[in-house]
Order: sequence, then C-alpha cells, then structure tokens
Amino acid sequence: MRLRQLPSHYLPLLLCAVTLPTTQALAEDRSFYSPVIYIDTEQSQILISTSASVFYIEVPDAGKPHMEKLPISGLVDFVVEMRGEDQRPLIKTWKVKSGESTCMYFDGKECK
Repeated sequence: MRLRQLPSHYLPLLLCAVTLPTTQALAEDRSFYSPVIYIDTEQSQILISTSASVFYIEVPDAGKPHMEKLPISGLVDFVVEMRGEDQRPLIKTWKVKSGESTCMYFDGKECK
C-alpha cells in the first residue's frame, strides 16, 4: 500500500508514530560511572569522562550548593537526563563510590 493511498485520518497517527520515538529518546535517562575531573561552579557543570569522551554535565539548582562537595578524581555514579544535542545532560542523582565527601548521595533534591 502506498502512502498516498492511505485514508486522510491515518496521517495524524503516522506522524505520531514517526515523531514519538524521537521525543522519547531525547528525555532518556542514562548512568555514567565516572571520575570527577573538574567542577565549574560559575557555569554549574561538572566535567566527567567515559571510555569514549570527556564532557560536561549540568547541575540542577538543588544540587548547586553541594557540587563542590564532590571529590575531584573520586568515582561517582551519575544518573542524568539526556536532553538532546544542544543541551548538556542534566544530573538527576549522584552516588559517590570512592573518595571523601559530605554529600555521598544526592537524590535530586537534597544530600544524604
């Protein structure tokens, strides 16, 4: 069946099927187990690395007072919201796995 042979009421359904997976992929959560390389308090971002790259992740407003408590070179498990190509990943939670910190676990709202 060709696309132009579809009844007109199928077009909105087809558009939803094409755009929905793209929208969901942009809001995907990912986990990065990484050393903290650098903390940029002025820009509210943390430089981390994976086996393939080095990049910044953004700290949410609730995490800004606690970001300096993360240990440089310490291993941290960051859960971030992937927000697309034009925005940095946004931190949702972190758990310090190695290193000293007064904020071992940030749940998105407060340190524990």
